[in-house]
Amino acid sequence: MSPIMQQFREIETCIECSAYKHIQIPEVFYYAQKAVLHPTGPLFDQESQTLKPRCVRALKRIFILCDHDRDGALSDAELNDFQVKCFNAPLQPSEIVGVKRVVQDKMVEGVNERGLTLTGFLFLHALFIEKGRLETTWTVLRKFGYNNDIKLSDDLIPHSSVKRAPDQSVELTNEAIEYLRGIYELFDGDLDNNLRPVEVEDVFSTAPDSPWNDVPYKDAAEKTALGGLSLDAFLSEWALMTLLDPARSLENLIYIGYPGDPSSAIRVTKRRRLDRKKQQSERNVFQCFVFGPANAGKSVLINSFLGRPYSDTYSPTIDDRYAVNVVELPGGIKKTLVLREIPEDGVAKLLSSKDSLAVCDIAVFVHDSSDESSWKRATELLVDVAGHGEDTGYEVPCLIVAAKDDLDSFPTAIQDSTRVSQDMGIEAPIPISSKLSDFNNIFRRIVNAAEHPHLSIPETEAGRSRKQYHRLINRSLMFVSVGTAVAIVGLAAYRVYAARKNASN
Repeated sequence: MSPIMQQFREIETCIECSAYKHIQIPEVFYYAQKAVLHPTGPLFDQESQTLKPRCVRALKRIFILCDHDRDGALSDAELNDFQVKCFNAPLQPSEIVGVKRVVQDKMVEGVNERGLTLTGFLFLHALFIEKGRLETTWTVLRKFGYNNDIKLSDDLIPHSSVKRAPDQSVELTNEAIEYLRGIYELFDGDLDNNLRPVEVEDVFSTAPDSPWNDVPYKDAAEKTALGGLSLDAFLSEWALMTLLDPARSLENLIYIGYPGDPSSAIRVTKRRRLDRKKQQSERNVFQCFVFGPANAGKSVLINSFLGRPYSDTYSPTIDDRYAVNVVELPGGIKKTLVLREIPEDGVAKLLSSKDSLAVCDIAVFVHDSSDESSWKRATELLVDVAGHGEDTGYEVPCLIVAAKDDLDSFPTAIQDSTRVSQDMGIEAPIPISSKLSDFNNIFRRIVNAAEHPHLSIPETEAGRSRKQYHRLINRSLMFVSVGTAVAIVGLAAYRVYAARKNASN
C-alpha cells in the first residue's frame, strides 16, 4: 500500500480489513466518515507538506477577526475567546503556556511579547493536520462560516438585498465607500496615492482569491505611473464590481472585514424608466454602451478614458470590454462612468435579449469621420439600438462620436450627419481626435446626457409612426368619449324636459 499512497497523494487512508473475520470494520467506517466530514484535500498539500493558499487566506481572516486590539498577535485573553467560540471550552492558563511553548520551540517568530502571531497560528493548524487532527481546523473554519470549498456559506451573503428590476442597478452606499477609503489608506503604507499590485493582493489576502485578477476587472481601471491604483481607481473597481456582480462585491466586503450589516453597504437605484419620467437621474454610477463598426476608434477612445497613450496599432476587440473611471463635473461633483465596448459582431447577440438595454444609461456610437462606410454602418447600428429600445420600452439617450477628427472628413459628412441627427432628434456628432488628445469634453458630455435621460433619445421612423398611430387612436377615443358624454347629457336633458311637460299636462 505504501507505494500506492506515495504515487497517489490524494489517497488519505489505506486500511486492511476483513468482513469475514470482522477485522477493523468499525475503523473502515470511521475513516470513511472522516474523509467526508474532515477532508485533507482542501486544507493541505501533501506534496509540499504545507497548508493550501485558500486555507491560509481563511485562517488569516479568522486570526484578524480574533485579534480585537489589532496588535498583530493573539493575547492570552484573545486566544481564550477564540477557544470558547470554536470549541465551547476555555483554556486553562497552563494550557495556553503549553501551546505557546510548542510553537516557540519549533518557530521562534510564532510567539512574541504580545502573544501568538499569525505565523504561529498557521503553524499550529499545520501541526494539527500533520498529526491527523483535521477536525480541529475544520471546526474552526465552520464556526466562522466556511464551507467545504473554504468559501463563506451562501447564507452569510445577503442575496435578498440585491434583488432588482432589469432597469435598476446597484451602487455602494456612502458608508461602504468611507470604509473602503480607510482600507486604501491602511494598505497604502507610504501614503503616495499609489496602491501597488502587491498591496492590492494584500487587501484581498483574506478572500479566497483576488477578484480583480480576471476579466472584466483586470485592466479596467486607470493605472498610476508606477503601475498601481489611485484612490479613485480603487473605488472605481469596487463600483464596477458592485454594478456587474453585487453579490460578489458584498462577499468580498465581508472577506476584507466590513464591520456593519453587509446589506447596508449597497443600495438599489430607482428604475431608469422613472428617471426618464422625472427627467433626472440621481445615480452615482453610469453605464455607457460603446457601439461602432470595426476600426472606428472605440478601443482608442476607451484607452484614452483610462489615461493610456495613443497607439496607431489596430487590434480588434473580440469580446465585450469594460473601462471605469471617475469623471469630475463642474462644482467638484464626481460621478463614476463605466464604458462597455461592444464589438460590431456582438451587437446582434446583445439585441437578441429583451432586457439587454435595461442596464444601459446611455449609448455612444463611434465612427471614423474620414470613412463614409464607417458612418453608414454606425447609423445602421444607431437605428437598430434605437428600434430595440422603442420595442422593449428601454429607450436610452444616444450620442454620436466622430472619431479621427485629425483626418479629412468624407465629402458629404456634414450634410449626412445633420440629416440623421435632425431626423432622429439627437445632438449633432461630437468630433474628437485621440491622436491629438482633443476629446471635446466627451466624457463629461456622456455623463451630462446620462443625468438627463429624457433628452437625446433617438426616434426611428417606425417609432414615430407608432406614436402617431397611438395619438390618432387616443384622439379617436377622446372624440368617442366626448360624443358619448354629450349624448348622455342630451338624453338626460330630454328626459327632464319630457317629465316636466307631462307634469304640466
